[in-house]
Amino acid sequence: MIYEHIVVGAGISGCSVAYELSKHSDKLLLVDKGPSVASGASGAAGAFLSPLLGKPNKFKDLVTNSLKYSTLLYKNNFPFLVDNCGTTRIPQNDIDKEKFKEYIPYMDFPYKEDKDGYFFKIGTVVNSVGVCKTMTTSFNNKRKKIKTKFNFDVKRISYDGEYWTLNNELKTKNLILTTGIDLDLIDEFYITVRPLWGRRIDISTTTNLIHNYHKSCSVSKSFPISDTKYRISIGATHHREKNDKDKQKDNEELLLKTKDIIDLEDIDIIKEYCGARACSIDYFPIVGEIINSKQTIKEFPYLKNGTNVKKDRFSKYENLYILNGVGGRGFVLAPYLAKQLVDYIIDNKPIDENIIPDRLFIREVKRMTK
Repeated sequence: MIYEHIVVGAGISGCSVAYELSKHSDKLLLVDKGPSVASGASGAAGAFLSPLLGKPNKFKDLVTNSLKYSTLLYKNNFPFLVDNCGTTRIPQNDIDKEKFKEYIPYMDFPYKEDKDGYFFKIGTVVNSVGVCKTMTTSFNNKRKKIKTKFNFDVKRISYDGEYWTLNNELKTKNLILTTGIDLDLIDEFYITVRPLWGRRIDISTTTNLIHNYHKSCSVSKSFPISDTKYRISIGATHHREKNDKDKQKDNEELLLKTKDIIDLEDIDIIKEYCGARACSIDYFPIVGEIINSKQTIKEFPYLKNGTNVKKDRFSKYENLYILNGVGGRGFVLAPYLAKQLVDYIIDNKPIDENIIPDRLFIREVKRMTK
C-alpha cells in the first residue's frame, strides 16, 4: 500500500499531527521505533498546562494562543483525560515576586491573587499517555481510524520524485518528521535540537490537593487511589545531559522542591519517569517544509556573503515536513502547531513565520559570513 501521509514519531507532536490528518485522509500511517505511543519524552511528561508569564513578546503570544487552543481541544474531545482544576503560580523569591507584579498588566488569562501567589483557572493537567493513545485509536464520523506501526526504526528515507520511501519498505506521498531529539534522518546543518532531560515522579500521599501548583517544579492535583491515599504527579525539567546515575538524588530534589511549595504527608514514590525534550536553539518550535540547504546555497551562493534572498525562493524538499523543538511545553504547543502544519499541507494556509525552519537556515547561513 502507498500512503498519502506517514508521520514518523508517536509522541504528542506526532499523535497531534496524525489526529489532524485523520480528518482528511484514511491513507495515513503513524510509525515509531518504540513499542507504543508516548514511549519516550511524552510518556514521561507531567503534561501540565499553564500560562507563560511576562511582558509581551512573540514567544509568549505563541504559548498563549497554543494554550487556548489545546485546552479547548483536550476538554472538548478527551474530557475524561484532562482536569481543568486550575494552577497556582508561586514566585520563587522576592525578586520573582516583584517581576510577577510587573507582569500583572500583561496577564493573558483571568487570575486571582491568593496567599501563595496567583491562581489561574486555565491551569490544567493532562493524562499524557492516555491522550496520545486516544488521539490515535478513538474515531467518529469525521475522523478515520489511524493505522500504526510500532517497533519500526526508520534508518533511511529516500525520494524518487513522487514518493518517499522508508527503509526500502514503506512508501508515502507526504512525510512528516516528529522525531524529537532523533534528527538522523535529516542531513541539514541548520536544523538542530538540544536535549533537555525532564524527570517526573508519581507519589502516593494522604494529602488532598484540589488544584495544581507551580514554583520550581509542578505539582498536580490529587487523584484518589484508595479511601485514604491519593496519587500526585511532580515534574520538572533540569538536566542538559542524561542523568540516570543520580535517580535517587533527583527524586529527593523534586521532593525538596515540592516541600517548598506545600507539605505532603505519608509520601511513597509509586513510579518514576525520565525523558529528553527536544529544544531548538532559539526556543521556538520548528514547523513546516524543510529547506534543501545545499541546493539553495548552490542557487544563491551570495547568501554566504550576507545577501538577502526572499524566503519563497528557497529550495524545499518535496512533500517533506517537520514538527519539532517543542521543549517542555509539548502538551501546550503540539496540538496548535499540528493544526497549523496540517492546514498548510492540505489547504496551503500559511504557517506562523516565527516557527518555520527558514529562520534557522537564515541564521546559520549568516553565521558562515562571520
